[in-house]
Amino acid sequence: MADEVELVHDGDGVAVIGNISAVERFLDSLGLLSLSQELQIDRLGPALDTVSNVAEVAAYTAENAGRYVKLTKESYEDVKHLGLMPTKTPGVSHAMLGQPGSINRWIQIEDGPASLLMNPVVLSGVAGIMAQLARQQEAKELKHLLVAIDEKLDDVRRRQRDEVLAKMDRISLAIEEAVAILEHGGDRQTTWEKVRSEAGTIAEVQADALRSVEALAEKAIEKNGVKALARAAQEIEAEVGLWIAVLARCFQLQNEFAALELDHVLDTSPLSLEGHRRGINAALEERRNKIVLTTTHLMTRLDKAGAVAQANVLLHARSASAVVNSINAVASSIEDFHVPFAVDVNREALTNTRWRDAMRDPIQMRNAAAEVGPKVAGAGLALIGTGAVVAAVRSDALDRLQGGE
Repeated sequence: MADEVELVHDGDGVAVIGNISAVERFLDSLGLLSLSQELQIDRLGPALDTVSNVAEVAAYTAENAGRYVKLTKESYEDVKHLGLMPTKTPGVSHAMLGQPGSINRWIQIEDGPASLLMNPVVLSGVAGIMAQLARQQEAKELKHLLVAIDEKLDDVRRRQRDEVLAKMDRISLAIEEAVAILEHGGDRQTTWEKVRSEAGTIAEVQADALRSVEALAEKAIEKNGVKALARAAQEIEAEVGLWIAVLARCFQLQNEFAALELDHVLDTSPLSLEGHRRGINAALEERRNKIVLTTTHLMTRLDKAGAVAQANVLLHARSASAVVNSINAVASSIEDFHVPFAVDVNREALTNTRWRDAMRDPIQMRNAAAEVGPKVAGAGLALIGTGAVVAAVRSDALDRLQGGE
């Protein structure tokens, strides 16, 4: 039936397969057509050698086309109601849909011939191609992020980043060459040999970058005093873009490498493709979680430092403001970095407390009194709340304001 399409969902995205006109109308009805890319089901060729009905499957791939969309949480809501059902391939679901008359009313076909996509080998082949496209899409998103980060780095940090990433230039060039060769129909085995040994260097650079982010987290809590916190927060603000850029570059190359690896397995060992696909996804997810955990830990430490600064505005208004502004800038950079990883952002930006408001805050007054208390201890004052201590706090605060603090 010309209006029939099939959906395959693998957790990252959805493939829509069928008559090209029906596929495009279906995606357009969901507002996803512009976000989709071609899914080359003719790449299933090597997998067809392992099934009995080769001619039938070959005819199916010749008569149908596919498009792929990497889903966000929002776009997944648009397709999950369409009756996706689990298959025997772990993590992959399928639906066969028909269009009875209106492009806005796709319904699931209850009866009809079994889909050739239900063949486990063919389905795992489709899922393997989808995984390649998902990795390529994530790499593209990280490239866009790198451009944005580069605009924020000063010349010194940009040079530092380039020095760190210099050892990865060879990997990048090898991957770019491999992709170009494959796009022009070159020999796949020779192409794979060009890149197969490069994964270790990416992992090494990524591990060093994660250690550097952890060091920034330690710097955020080891300072005593709001002025010291302000200097540390500004240093972290300057440094964090450097290491986020390195981590983004590492993960971009890991995604591009994974796409080439899946292409190699599809071509040389299609029966192993399903396990390989799940293994790569698990490894990338573990790396993704480690990166998110480390950067989130940095923000947790910074927010604690920010709370200290916010509670000591009375005597350190300018330094406290500098701490808050730097921490919010770091948070913005990390939140942008988390977007390609589909991480929910629940943090609320820190706010600056006005000095006038701090004067009316008992906690602010108590903290300030504890700091200036030794100056009036000689007056024999025993109670922090006395008028003399308040006067000393006000005097000290005004002196600091007039002095630039």
